[in-house]
Amino acid sequence: MSDKKFADFQLQPYLLTAIQKINFRQPTPVQQRVIPVIMAGRSVVGQSATGSGKTHAFLLPIFSKIKPEDQTVQAVITTPSRELAYQIYNAAKQLNKYAPHPLTIHNYVGGTDKQHQVDQLSRKQPQLVIGTPGRVLDLIKSQALDIHTAKMFVVDEADMTLDMGFLHEVDQIASHFPNDLQMMVFSATIPQKLRPFLKKYMENPVVEEIPTEAVINPDVDNWLMSTKGQDRNQLIYRLLTLGEPYLALVFANTKERAVKLTQYLENQGLKVAMIHGGLEARRRKRTMRQIRDLEYQYVVATDLAARGIDIDGVSLVINDDLPTDLEYFVHRVGRTGRNGMKGTAITLYEPAEDDLIAKLEERGVKFVPKELKNGQLVTTHDRNRRKHYKRRQNELDPSMKGYVKKTKKKVKPGYKKRIKKAIKEDEQQKRKLELRHKIRKAKRARQKQHRRERNAR
Repeated sequence: MSDKKFADFQLQPYLLTAIQKINFRQPTPVQQRVIPVIMAGRSVVGQSATGSGKTHAFLLPIFSKIKPEDQTVQAVITTPSRELAYQIYNAAKQLNKYAPHPLTIHNYVGGTDKQHQVDQLSRKQPQLVIGTPGRVLDLIKSQALDIHTAKMFVVDEADMTLDMGFLHEVDQIASHFPNDLQMMVFSATIPQKLRPFLKKYMENPVVEEIPTEAVINPDVDNWLMSTKGQDRNQLIYRLLTLGEPYLALVFANTKERAVKLTQYLENQGLKVAMIHGGLEARRRKRTMRQIRDLEYQYVVATDLAARGIDIDGVSLVINDDLPTDLEYFVHRVGRTGRNGMKGTAITLYEPAEDDLIAKLEERGVKFVPKELKNGQLVTTHDRNRRKHYKRRQNELDPSMKGYVKKTKKKVKPGYKKRIKKAIKEDEQQKRKLELRHKIRKAKRARQKQHRRERNAR
């Protein structure tokens, strides 16, 4: 499978030219598995994270199968956020530039002029529709957009679609397609609540699961920093101004935290762009354009942006906190280290979050522990040193070892009793210390959870 080339997929010749122009050398694992399945006309569920190349995994075969002479809707792609819709639309336009007979591609998202779109549709139907579920369904209900002729339907970021409450709209859109529909569903995870929808519209789909480990980018250095005893805002400011990042993204868990952090950084004299789901559509679009035009060097964003922003040149990502859903970690760090460029991702954490860090390590993330010392980032002690310390704790300390050695010699009975008593007292003391440590750790975890719940309100 690893030696597959784009030329092996029987794509239209112009697409191979387009692939070369956008510097795609080798198909990614998800492209190798999914493109042949789509080209064969099969429905597919692709479980793959952002940054794995899934956008072109469905765009390339769709472009190859659309008939340019047929001016009807032939394929529909829905995605839960406007940013993602624009990202796919831009990728589609890039391919379309090399088509001998360019396709008609329209992008429909909320916050744009609906009446203009209705007027446009009355004159000509697009061959490829890309958009957010709400606006696409709105145009269908207005009898402006006619999708009953489409044979291909892509639901991108299906788990995010579910999380954001758009699955009902996607379900209604799907009900307008013909029976011989080829459906392609892409998702980082397949939640239980998504399964009834998949079962309703897909009969024996090909399921391709690309493990998260396969998309951990080796070009990204993952650094880990403890915030114990430090002001988090101040630490982020120092990290951002330590070097000269080409473009730095700071991810916050909530829009409230994004607002506060942006205000703090602006008060320190930095020009900061902010992206979160609560922003009015026009403002979000304008801010995204300004970021792409490099008017900002620093961006604070929520996880909406982690799966919706595709900006070239991000050299630094800072996780203000670990995401509540660890799947988002891959989406966040996937914003940097793109197109063969090196990137750095710094994750801030509290000692009570050791278990979450361990789960990320199990998924293939290799962290390097760092700390700020005299204005420089230096590699520090291994976070797992506590485990080694606990193992050593279970050993007897030197004085106890001395007692044990003496028990092997012939000594008076009373002396042996004193040795056993001393060893027992030593073990009891160690158990007390370990219990105290567990209680403190649990308390810190509860406090952390309370803070998260408070911020989420």
